[in-house]
Order: sequence, then C-alpha cells, then structure tokens
Amino acid sequence: MQPNNIMKFWDYLRGWTRTKGAALRLCVRMTVAYVLAQLFELPQSYWTVFSAIIVMQASVGASVKATLDRLVGTLGGAIAGGAVAYIMQPHDPWSLGAALVVALVPLTFLAALHPNYRIAPLTAVIVLVTPGAQQLGALGSAFYRTLEISLGGAIGVGISLLLLPARAHGLVTSAAARILGLLADLLRDWMAVLAGSSERERIEKLQADIRAGMARLEIVAGEARQERTTHLTQEFDPDPLVRTVFRLRNDTIMIGRVAADPLPDAIMARLREPVAEVSDAAQRFLRDSGEALLARKNPPDRDDVERALERFIAAIEALRRDGATRALPRTKPVACLHLGLHSSRCVATSTNLPIA
Repeated sequence: MQPNNIMKFWDYLRGWTRTKGAALRLCVRMTVAYVLAQLFELPQSYWTVFSAIIVMQASVGASVKATLDRLVGTLGGAIAGGAVAYIMQPHDPWSLGAALVVALVPLTFLAALHPNYRIAPLTAVIVLVTPGAQQLGALGSAFYRTLEISLGGAIGVGISLLLLPARAHGLVTSAAARILGLLADLLRDWMAVLAGSSERERIEKLQADIRAGMARLEIVAGEARQERTTHLTQEFDPDPLVRTVFRLRNDTIMIGRVAADPLPDAIMARLREPVAEVSDAAQRFLRDSGEALLARKNPPDRDDVERALERFIAAIEALRRDGATRALPRTKPVACLHLGLHSSRCVATSTNLPIA
C-alpha cells in the first residue's frame, strides 16, 4: 500500500472513530452491563444498564467525573434511606411519608451545598418506596442499589478507556484552535472598522461565538484535569493553555476598543497599507498557531508579524512628526500606538501557546 493511501485510510479511520465511536461505546456498554448483571443475578439489573449509559460522556475524564459523582450520591442516598427505613420501619402510607421527610430534608440540603450529591435524594426515594426495594428490605435494597450503580459506573469507565477512548486533551486542543480562528476573524473585522468598512453585526456574532468557545474550553479543560488527577494520562497540564487563550481574548478586546471608531480619511489614507499588513499577518499567524496546536507542532515563525508591526508603529510616528495627528482627539494618537502594542502582545502570547 502506498504511503499516501495509508495516510488517507488513517485519516478516514480517525474521522470514523470521532463520529461513530460514541455510538459503538454505548452499544458495548449496554451489552456488557446487561450480561454482567445477569451473571451476578442482581435483583434490579436494569440499574446497572442505566448507570453504564448515564455516565457516558464526551471524554474519558468526563466519564470518570460522572461515575464518581453518581457513586458518591448513590452511596449517600442508600445509607440515608436504608438507615431511616431500618430505624422507622414504615408500614403504612403515613409512616412512609414521614420516613421520606426524615430522609430527604438533610439530603436535599446536602445536594444544594455539594452538587455531586444531587442523586442522593433520588436514591433514598428508590430505597424507601419502590416495590422491589420493599421486597429486599431496607439494608438489602441499599446494598444492591450501591452494587448495581457501582458496577454500571465501572463498566462505563472501563469501556471509555479500552474502546476507542476519547481523550479530553484532544478536545482541549480542538477548542483552543477553534477560538484562535475566531479571534483571527474578530481581529480582521476590528481592523476593518478602523478603516471604516465593517459590519458590526458580524462582530457581535463573533464575540458571542468566542464567549461560547471559552466556556466550552473551560469545561473540557476540567475534564482533562480529571484525567490527570486520576492518572489516566500523562498529557500536558491544560491550565497554561487556557490562561494563554484567555489573555489572547483579552488583548483582542483591547484592540477592538481602540479600533471601535474609524480614523479620518486623511489619516487612514496613510495608514491603510500598514493596517492591512498588520491585519493579514496577525490573522495568518493566529490561524497557523491553531493548526500547529492541533498537529502538536511548534508555533509558526512570527517574523512577518513583527515586521508588519514595526512598519505600522513607524507610520504612526511619521504622522506625529508631520503634525497630521494634531486635528485628532488628544487620546487618538496614543490609542493608535496602543493598537500596535496590543497587537504585538497578542502575537507574543500566541508564540507561548503550550503545544508540546
């Protein structure tokens, strides 16, 4: 097989695993959970299958967190429900209602303070109320409920690790690269505003997409930290990457504030070429940085951007020497220099993206 054909097949296989891997993992989880529950003769085996499905998340780290949260909540609810049922021995609707109040009041407060206990009240209700639980008795119901949930969670995490695992660090780099592309688009539009030719509606949409992207980056970074905490991976620490992307976003916001008001035509006639050069070079650099991040390569060379920034700042200084900036508001020449400085900082920050 030719090398090109091998690469095409590999790319196809990776694309297939990204789109079909989750469905395949779900099918295997349900099958394994059902088979093991039947082998162990669990009285309410469907809870094992439910748990294996519920803990399914987009990445291994998220699945681990969901499993731990579900296990902690189940254990707390089973202990509380079993203890209340054993002590109060409810035998009619009124005593059962009193037992529910006694069990649920502290559990709901606990769930409000600690979200990982949010399933505890539901577990207590299942232990106290369901017909199957009443047949098993208080302690038996609590024991089997915990066992079934633990087995389902373990199956879910195990399948996530062994079958086409979706690592959170891949989601982190994808989210960061997408944000870099959006920042490049936003920088292009802000530079166009400075020249007096851009659509503000598109800028607002880009800003909304960037905010959503930053929220997504925070979520997947938390999942990546979970994988590192549980020693499921030796990948890089996601926190420096997240901080770097946030700084880039902040610098782009500062550029937007400076460029929000178009320059006079006479000034822009002399700055149009330097502004366009800075815009093109910075956009290209941000997009290339995103591609390098996805490919886990070193960041691109920034010489072109630095040369463009030097020419832009030199053009501003020439305008000041010629007295062309005297007709501008007092803060506008300084703002133009700040535009160059923030662009320079934006580029410098991009080169520090922790890609390795």
